[in-house]
Amino acid sequence: MIRALALIAGLALPRAGDTQGFLSNAPYVPTPQSTVDRMLELAKVGPNDFVIDLGSGDGRIPITAAKRFGARGVGIEIEADLIEKSRFDAKWEGVADRVTFKIEDLFTTDLRPATVLTLYLFRELNIQLRPRILEQMKPGSRVVTHDWDMGEWEPDESLISPAPDKPVGLDRNSKIFLWYIPAKMAGRWRLETTLAPGRAATVTLAQEFQRFEGGLESDGAQLKVDGRARGTAVKFTVPGASPWSGAYEGTAEGDALSGEIVRNGAVAGRFTARRL
Repeated sequence: MIRALALIAGLALPRAGDTQGFLSNAPYVPTPQSTVDRMLELAKVGPNDFVIDLGSGDGRIPITAAKRFGARGVGIEIEADLIEKSRFDAKWEGVADRVTFKIEDLFTTDLRPATVLTLYLFRELNIQLRPRILEQMKPGSRVVTHDWDMGEWEPDESLISPAPDKPVGLDRNSKIFLWYIPAKMAGRWRLETTLAPGRAATVTLAQEFQRFEGGLESDGAQLKVDGRARGTAVKFTVPGASPWSGAYEGTAEGDALSGEIVRNGAVAGRFTARRL
């Protein structure tokens, strides 16, 4: 769903916590069913997923996630009549045991249960929600939006999908953006590799969204580190010709990291790291 009045009339968007009155006075535009299907396909929704849809409108995203993909979920909406319609449709489609609908403020909804978060909100609202999304959702969870991105947080994937049933726009296409909640890489790590047995390096990283960079220090030597997290899948490089140099490809699990070191296109060794 998207509240269209502000876009048409050029109204100022609200601060966090001031969304109830703004959204309740604005009509919604439903996400086209063709776009709903493509969003859920791009996010690879399956039976093990829990989908939260913020601004769920008539409930078509959670209902489709349950009926077609076997997921569970909840729709968050502020309009009581839309909640009632969503509940009726969920019963009609035979998925009322797997989806629920609640009247809640977008900025107070608990996002921690979500493995997939869906949004059809203005870009400014997406950006206001962004800190809460990154704080509450687990690394590897997915966020998928319709038409509006997340500002400086660049998507991991994006596409343009034909939407002949779209009620707004001239070209009848939908932009779809997908993000994976990145592993938390910022901080200091103790790194060990099979290429430097008996030795350890300290890696200090700063992170902005899925990108991180910093330095590796060992025996007085300092090397640059540059990398990216796609969910829990982490890749970073250490340039040069030291025992630590190479392309590191691994998996982050909380405060631990492990994987392989690639040199000249072949696996040259393995590494482990633990947050200090």
